[in-house]
Amino acid sequence: MTSCLPPNLLALFAPRDPIRYLAPINKAPEDKKRDSYGLLAPFVKYFEDPKDTPPPKKVELRDERRKRVRKEKLDYNQQRIADILDSGLYDPQDNKKSTSDPFKTLFVARMNYDTSESKLRREFEVYGPIRAIKLITDTNGKPKGYAFIEYEHERDMRTAYKHADGKKIDSYRVLVDVERARTVEGWLPRRLGGGLGNTRKAQLPKDKRGYDDERMRRDREERRERRRSRSRDRDRDRERRRRRSRSIDDDRPRRRSRDREERRKERRHRSRSPDRKRKREDRR
Repeated sequence: MTSCLPPNLLALFAPRDPIRYLAPINKAPEDKKRDSYGLLAPFVKYFEDPKDTPPPKKVELRDERRKRVRKEKLDYNQQRIADILDSGLYDPQDNKKSTSDPFKTLFVARMNYDTSESKLRREFEVYGPIRAIKLITDTNGKPKGYAFIEYEHERDMRTAYKHADGKKIDSYRVLVDVERARTVEGWLPRRLGGGLGNTRKAQLPKDKRGYDDERMRRDREERRERRRSRSRDRDRDRERRRRRSRSIDDDRPRRRSRDREERRKERRHRSRSPDRKRKREDRR
């Protein structure tokens, strides 16, 4: 068969050259002598002098960078607020766009950006006649989500302050408060580090700080009580619904059983009535 193959294929089946013979090793590898390694003393002169070594570079970690950026922003904002207050740029008494009487003005926040003035008027006019509504917008005319409502009478403003907090307008629960910029001395808005939050307290004089803090505390307690009352009402409504559903479910099988019993009584009465008639006739 191989004789029929061409020479290029016969070369594939040709045997290789024999393996070269090597004399056996007289000693084991571990018994052989090796060149000993020298010490580092001859190379010390090539090392760098410790005096010429530059100080190590400190790499800033991610958490350290966040803290640094946060501190820089905080310092910048504090400096900006101090400059605004020192220059007298913030003066709520000289604001020409504000309402005429601050003691009749109601502050409404956390509003839907699509809420219109007419919608606000319809929702808050139930507490009394409204004199003016100021929707606050930015320089581009976009609403900021809060407004000031001036009533004709102060009692109407107080009524709205008590009952309108947490009212749902355009799927948003609004927050209602009195105007504090022109009625509370030393009051600062949130953008200048003030507000009602624990981290943004208005810097009031020492002689009036306790009174205003007490009033803020009472306002916070009133808001909490309103929220708790709303949650209690919701829980009561849910419990009533559950009781109604349970009573309906419990009444259904009872009605069926009563119907069955009444039907059985009627059948028994019908079946007994002809027998009684026959007995009476037989007696006669």
